[in-house]
Order: sequence, then structure tokens, then C-alpha cells
Amino acid sequence: KELKTVEVSCGKCKLGLPGKSCDIAVRIDKKSYYADGASMDNYGDAHADDGMCNAIRKAEVQGEIVDGRFKVSYIKLLPVEKKRKGKKQ
Repeated sequence: KELKTVEVSCGKCKLGLPGKSCDIAVRIDKKSYYADGASMDNYGDAHADDGMCNAIRKAEVQGEIVDGRFKVSYIKLLPVEKKRKGKKQ
């Protein structure tokens, strides 16, 4: 399966999906899907500054969209990009 770089976060808190609980979701081509086969608990504290409920992260994923949900076969979070300090030129 194709390896894609996508945005990953909490579907309810950050990606605008309906729901009553915090669950991992992906945004592919500007459309968000809850993800089956991955848990937010696997990626550290969801409420940390860079956690899934507070930040949208980049990740490499493999999987497919089935019945409006993304079925994950592989997911790897990419390092958080540091914001540069200093003046713009």
C-alpha cells in the first residue's frame, strides 16, 4: 500500500469530527476520517502541548478508507517541527 504523509490528531478536539470521546483521526486531501487500528494512547499524553488533543501532527500512514473510516495498517508520527525565532527578512 502507498505510504502517505497526512495530518493526525484528535478527531473531536482538532479535526472537527462529531463524537463524544477523543479518538485518533487523519486528514487526507482536506477531509477528516476517524482511524481504526490506532489509539491516541499509543502516542503519549494527548493533553501535552504536542499531544493529539492540542496539536495537529504530521504522520506517515498506510491504510484505506472503508465506510467513511480510515483503516490503519501503519502509522508513524513525524517529529514536531520547531518554530524558528527571529526576525523575518
